[in-house]
Amino acid sequence: MLLRTPPGERLTDLETWIGDQGVLHVTGSLYDAGRFTGTPFAGLVLKPLARSAEESLGVAWTFGTLLLVAVLGVVVARAMPGPVSRRTALLGAPVAISLLMLSLPVRNTFHLGQTSIIPVLFVLLGCFQARGERSSGVLIGIAAALQPTVLLFAPLLWLTGRRRAALTTGATFAACSALAWAALPQDSWAYWVHHVAGAGLGARPDSLANQSLHGALLRFGLEGPLEIALFLLLAATVAVLGLRRAVRYARDGQLLLAVALTGCVAVAVSPTAWQHQLLWVLLAVVGRVGKRSSDRRVWPAAVVLVMTLPGTMLLPNVAPLIPVRDNALLVAALAAACAVPFVSRTSPYWLRPLPTAYAKPAAGRWRRVPLLPFWRRVLTRPNLLLELLLIRAGYSAYSEVRTAAAGGRTAAEENARQIVSAEQFLHLDIERRINHAVAELDPLEAFFNFYYSSFHFFVPLTILALLYVRRPADYRWARSSLGFATVLALVGFWLYPLAPPRLMPGLGYIDTVHGAQDLASPEYGALTALTNQYAAMPSLHFGWSLWCGLVVVLIAPKLWMKLLGLLHPFFTVCAIVATANHWVLDAVGGAAVVAAGLGLTYVLAGPRKLLQPASATDQPASAAEREPSLPRADMCEGGEMPAGSAGSGSGTPK
Repeated sequence: MLLRTPPGERLTDLETWIGDQGVLHVTGSLYDAGRFTGTPFAGLVLKPLARSAEESLGVAWTFGTLLLVAVLGVVVARAMPGPVSRRTALLGAPVAISLLMLSLPVRNTFHLGQTSIIPVLFVLLGCFQARGERSSGVLIGIAAALQPTVLLFAPLLWLTGRRRAALTTGATFAACSALAWAALPQDSWAYWVHHVAGAGLGARPDSLANQSLHGALLRFGLEGPLEIALFLLLAATVAVLGLRRAVRYARDGQLLLAVALTGCVAVAVSPTAWQHQLLWVLLAVVGRVGKRSSDRRVWPAAVVLVMTLPGTMLLPNVAPLIPVRDNALLVAALAAACAVPFVSRTSPYWLRPLPTAYAKPAAGRWRRVPLLPFWRRVLTRPNLLLELLLIRAGYSAYSEVRTAAAGGRTAAEENARQIVSAEQFLHLDIERRINHAVAELDPLEAFFNFYYSSFHFFVPLTILALLYVRRPADYRWARSSLGFATVLALVGFWLYPLAPPRLMPGLGYIDTVHGAQDLASPEYGALTALTNQYAAMPSLHFGWSLWCGLVVVLIAPKLWMKLLGLLHPFFTVCAIVATANHWVLDAVGGAAVVAAGLGLTYVLAGPRKLLQPASATDQPASAAEREPSLPRADMCEGGEMPAGSAGSGSGTPK
């Protein structure tokens, strides 16, 4: 795909080397054009690589980078602390390479034509593959000459007893820098003295691309001597804390984790840490966190999400969260270096974490329910941070796919005419009468406009929150069914673009929410740029509201609560029709995807109701039972634990 991209749109930073004003064609200083940000040594040794890229139009550069990523993944997989299972040994390298390829730093490296993979690879080769401390120090020293903050690995080597390697690292760095100074004295002066180790090169240091403490402080509005003093203080604190933790884990036998933590420190304390230089953060995924097996996935999932998705997909555009969203990569690096309590290899939970409590489903009506036996019903409450991240990332992905699923105005209007014909045949074409009747009554119009705009997200999130706190076993079932329904709706948006009534010319509908639209124009104002207005079939406004009503009916203990829950889908279907945002058959489609979502959850996970234990004395003692008992909210209906909840987690529900 990259090679099919037009040359002007791929490897854009390769223009720094091969463009008309690139490094290969500049007769004066490397930094005259203001585009090159590497060390003088990098400019000295990477010119041949750039020359080959110029001659092959980037093909050699692309495949060379692919090879480096593959080698890096293999080295990481082989460096994982043992003992490892056969499955881990078999899948370690493919999984590592896949995660590297998906990560933002590697994607930027391919797109921009950067070389930031080389220092990371040299450090890993020096720590895990080099024979002897001298060769190890040479590799890490060369990496430091390419990326100066890699010098932080010299203290790690020294404090872990590899003093010859540490000294060799420093000597190699000094020799490489001296060689560059002899060959390029003007450039060396500009980089090391005038720009203070490159701090003033490249994009503005307060841009979001600079994920270092220095960049974050500048974005917070600090500047001048106060910002410099605070940055130096914070950098020293992070360096001390991070290196102490790295040394402790290295002595514990987790050298790969120690390398990752040291790299995270380098990211935080560097004056500029551009996105393509943040690969160290992804390596921290190897750390194990938590005593329970159900908690072990939280840290890796959080790191992978942060390293593969932009911050706008992880956190909403809410003022208190904007500083975290804009500095998500830095927050992950600081957390890994200074805060996350990774499990020691001497801990009894290293190989045998506390097992997850699985619930045994009740007997289903079909013989093969659940269809996939490895999808077992989990009893305990899921991790809140992971749930929030997954829900936010899932909704962001849903929004992106929904926006991309535009089928064109002609197809959408033709499909709308099919819907109108079908409704006329079924005598369901009531939208225009209701729309005009509501538009003539200002209080009613205001009510339905507000209901359409506000309750769509608020009610489902509230129900999910209540289930998470009070009914965790039902939370998982409800969340899964809602997710399935949403995914199925995306398929409908993609296959059947449909113009809503308000965007059908000549039918006389009144858009009470968005105001009048210029239907003679191919574009309908700013709203079209924000969302796909032809994602109408099925109606998720009604589908999500129906899901809310069904959950309340199934869960609520009192009749008045069940009736109150059914009011939400009733008001929603009235709102979507009254505001001319959906056809009646769109609501039928929403009901269909919700029914399909509930059915898929039943088939894959089994019935919602769980078996009650025959007798508490019949359950064998286990590690889960020896732990403090679960809170009452983690129990099933009636306050009793379901059968199989005290099992080891390795059994399969029948």
